[in-house]
Amino acid sequence: MELNKKIILFDGVCNLCNNTVQFVIKRDVNDIFRFTPLQSDTAKKLLHERNIDIDDIDSIILIEPNVAYYTKSTAALEIGKELKGYDGLSVILLWLPESFRNIVYDYVAKNRYKWYGKKESCMIPTQELKNKFI
Repeated sequence: MELNKKIILFDGVCNLCNNTVQFVIKRDVNDIFRFTPLQSDTAKKLLHERNIDIDDIDSIILIEPNVAYYTKSTAALEIGKELKGYDGLSVILLWLPESFRNIVYDYVAKNRYKWYGKKESCMIPTQELKNKFI
């Protein structure tokens, strides 16, 4: 595992989450991120090491090397800070109270399968994207 990369844990069967991963990959011009589905053994290990209860968080988690981890809206905005064209908006939205941001985030997360659907299994990356997944 590359120790200097930020790791995004995502719901591997969620269509919205998979589309978001594709969105981030296309805009990750500095090759900052690596990805792993929450359903993977790697994600389970990372969650266990940080004492993160997956029952409390069923959506995106950003793990930064040697720092901390972020969840929900904060994770999404911390990711956005690294994406060209989304950095300014992300910084501004981080000024909003986390409790308010997470109300919106939780609403979308709760309805993501209904609105966007889900897959039977996790996405399998193409050959050229395999190095982005751990």
